[in-house]
Amino acid sequence: MGILGLVESSVLRVFPMENDKVLRITDKVVISLAELRFRFSRSGGPGGQHVNRTETQVELLFDVPGSVSLTDPQKRRILDELKGYLDKQGVLHLVSGSTRSQSQNRTEVIERFRGLLAWALRPQKRRKPTRPSRAARERRLAAKKRRSEKKRQREPPELEE
Repeated sequence: MGILGLVESSVLRVFPMENDKVLRITDKVVISLAELRFRFSRSGGPGGQHVNRTETQVELLFDVPGSVSLTDPQKRRILDELKGYLDKQGVLHLVSGSTRSQSQNRTEVIERFRGLLAWALRPQKRRKPTRPSRAARERRLAAKKRRSEKKRQREPPELEE
């Protein structure tokens, strides 16, 4: 697949990665760069005429449900952890337009992608069930008694006849 014009418009271009290298997310998770799609557009901000003529903003698109590099549990975990970055189809969107260089923005968005996926796939800590200590139980009961007494003091005094 050539680099020019998979989808091409005057403002937006979408290109696949030209080589089939891999991106290491964790020790056990490796994603092929061919699974990543990039969309380029004109970026705002400083730069004068340069930003009006070049497409330096980079948007990374990654189809989580359609990924062949991830197992089903990993896909579910990513879909759950990164909801704010996903569209309705489960495609992850990351945008970088902080520099005037397309290659720097591409590198930056790939590093953010790697960090986000590593964070989403981090091992979950198991909760160790614990019981309150005797002192903690006694403090809790003493606090309940103090609150009870305080509320009892708020009642109007009983009238004797």
